[in-house]
This record gives sequence, structure tokens and C-alpha cells, in this order.
Amino acid sequence: MAAEGSSKTVVYAALVGNSLVAATKIAAAAWTGSSAMMSEAVHSVVDITNEVLLLYGYHRASRPPDESHPLGYGRELYFWSFIVALLIFALGAGVSLYQGVLHVTAPEPIQDPVISVVLGLAFVFEGVSWLFALRHFRSEHARLGWYEAFVRSKDPPAFMVLLEDSAALVGIVIAAATTTAAVLLTQPVWDGVGSILIGVLLGVASIGLARESMSLLIGEPAHAELSRSIRDIARHSPGVLRANGLLTAQLSPAEVVAALSVEFADDKRADDIEQCVISIENEIRKQHPSVAALFIKPQTNARYHAVRARRWGARS
Repeated sequence: MAAEGSSKTVVYAALVGNSLVAATKIAAAAWTGSSAMMSEAVHSVVDITNEVLLLYGYHRASRPPDESHPLGYGRELYFWSFIVALLIFALGAGVSLYQGVLHVTAPEPIQDPVISVVLGLAFVFEGVSWLFALRHFRSEHARLGWYEAFVRSKDPPAFMVLLEDSAALVGIVIAAATTTAAVLLTQPVWDGVGSILIGVLLGVASIGLARESMSLLIGEPAHAELSRSIRDIARHSPGVLRANGLLTAQLSPAEVVAALSVEFADDKRADDIEQCVISIENEIRKQHPSVAALFIKPQTNARYHAVRARRWGARS
């Protein structure tokens, strides 16, 4: 829950930052008539919408379990994260590419390039939001490389805000460079080229975000460290011969469901096995509060592997 609160703080910081950035970019785009800056303005407006949707996703995901959703609503956050990725692609990238193609085929001179210095303010506002997101992301994945941390993360808003802000900073640099080139070279076509580059940048970012969000929405397993710990707890519990295997699924950034197959000693009666199961459950929940639902199935090792082979075949 602490990690969730920290991620929400990052989203709030991004919402404030993007609101300031959007106002700055819209003013610059309206004053100069720059296609690249208009693309950046649209990008920031889309980012604001994204932050609002992520906060709405947090609200919806925090609802307690009920009869219609016995495992809770945690995955609703993953659904809204996927919608955000689609918005970046459809609105951010789509509008930018459209503006770019329009200004490449029919270039229009920038009316007042001096106002482009407001992009410096946008860079500062975006940079502050980026630093918030970076600090949170690195605190959660201090020992991992960037790509591995991105793939392993179970908290889409955290990496979404970081990737959005990174794309925005690169986009501001592209907008500034192409606007300057359009003025200094007296070739307004560069303004359209900048918009196209920003569209491609947003398209690539949105595809990466959609891929990771979809994977979580479908059902990714929990981190390997958690799975190993649960198996070790079961393996060393009294009355247990072996922990056959474990299935886990991430319900939300802070919740996991686990199904554990355990073989108990042959001399254990039904009531003894029940007490063993209670003991395992208590210890797992004590060490791992993130395990929201735990199912323990008494099963021989041979039976477990037979069922596994039938379910996954050659992939087991």
C-alpha cells in the first residue's frame, strides 16, 4: 500500500507538471503557428488526460472484494493503464503525424520564432515531473537495469509517467531543434518534419506501454523472489514432505493470488493436514501481506506433475 501511495504521488506530480507544460505549449503554438509545437501541445493535453485516467484507475482498483468480484478490482488499474497507452497512440501519435504530414505537404512559415523560448519553461516543468518519476522508479528497482526494470514492474503508472515524461522531454528538444532549423534555413518544411518525428516517438512509446499493460491485464505471475519464498515457507513447515509447485498471478501492484500444491506426510490425518494448511497460510501472510488470496491443495508430487504435463504439455 505504501508503494501504491508513492506511485499516486508521482501521478499527481505529473498532472501538475503537465498542466503547466500544456498551457505553455498551447500559448507558444498559437503565437507561432508551429506544427511541431502544436504536436507537443496535443501531447501534453493527452498526458493530462492520461494522469486523470490513471488516478481514476487507482480509485476503481481500491474497492474491496465482493461476491461478483471475489478477488477484488485490482486489475482495473491495468485496464485503465492499457487505455492510456491506446490514447497516447491514437491521439498523441496520430495527431502529431497528421499535423506533420500536413505541414510537409503544405509548409507554412512560423510567424514569430522568438516565442519558442517558452519551450525552455516547458522543459523545466516537464523535467521536475520526470525527476519525481525517476526517483520513485529507481527506488523500486535499484538493482535492475532500465529495460529489466520496465519489463518486471507490476506498477504501470510508475513506468508510464516516467516514459511519458521522457518522451515529452525528447519531444521538446525535437520541437525546439526543428523550429530553429525552419527559421534559420528558411525552410518551414522542417517544422512538419519535427511533428512527424514527435509522432513516431509517441507511437514507439505507446506500443511499449500497451505491451506491458496488456501483459499485466492478461495475468502476469508474481516476482520470482516471492514465489521462491512461498515455496520455502511451505517446504520447511511441519508435516510437509515437499512443496510441489506454485502458481501466482498479479492482481494489482500490491496484491497477488497464489495457488500452492503441497504433499503432506502419509501419517497425517485430515484434521492434522488442516492444521498444517492453517500454519502455512499464517506464515505466508505474515511474511508476505501482498498475498491477497492463497489456495493450498494437498497433492502427491506424481499427481502434480501429471496434471501440469496435461495442462502445458511440452511447455511444462
